[in-house]
Amino acid sequence: MCRLVLLGPPGAGKGTQAVKIVEEYQIPHISTGDIFRMNIKEGTALGKKAKEFMDKGELVPDSLVVDLVRDRLEAEDCKNGFLLDGFPRTVYQAEELDKYLSEKNLNLTKVIDIYAGEDVLFERMIGRRVCKNCGAPYHIKNMPPKKEGICDRCGGEVYQRADDTEETVKNRFEVYNKQTKPLVEYYENAGNIVHIDGTIGLENVFASIVRIVGA
Repeated sequence: MCRLVLLGPPGAGKGTQAVKIVEEYQIPHISTGDIFRMNIKEGTALGKKAKEFMDKGELVPDSLVVDLVRDRLEAEDCKNGFLLDGFPRTVYQAEELDKYLSEKNLNLTKVIDIYAGEDVLFERMIGRRVCKNCGAPYHIKNMPPKKEGICDRCGGEVYQRADDTEETVKNRFEVYNKQTKPLVEYYENAGNIVHIDGTIGLENVFASIVRIVGA
């Protein structure tokens, strides 16, 4: 049974590692970001409210997040573990998660913090592009489409998301440093956090995770 939390600043590669982790350990990937984006796409009231914050690079308020995650953790597929990605984002959310787990007589297996310097992450993020149609990811420097602005996979429009613009990325780092970085200290005090350098390459990061969590 594997109950994990994935931490790290914007652009550190958490999403890529999350895909590999859930495949390795056969646990559900619970990403509040994905849940909000789904609601935005479907035009729900929650989605519209979340979009206002996300477009400015701000965190969605705790009040919109905690109950949603608690309900998700009650699902059948979470009985053998889970990977939380994008939650908790504040100390309050971490405390609420601890309360929930305590009620269920459960503990986190490990908190994984993927870190990297802001200058590296800034370049990585403002260069990100995505296909409007199929969601295929690109990067103007590291992985550009063969034809500028056109998706290799489906021919859809490749664009820069609103939360990847220079101004928004700067704001996202400010928000992370102010509200989310204290989580690292919170879990340091709990004694169940490990730190992995996010610049050592995708495969090396994942190998470190497997070594820490176990086969």
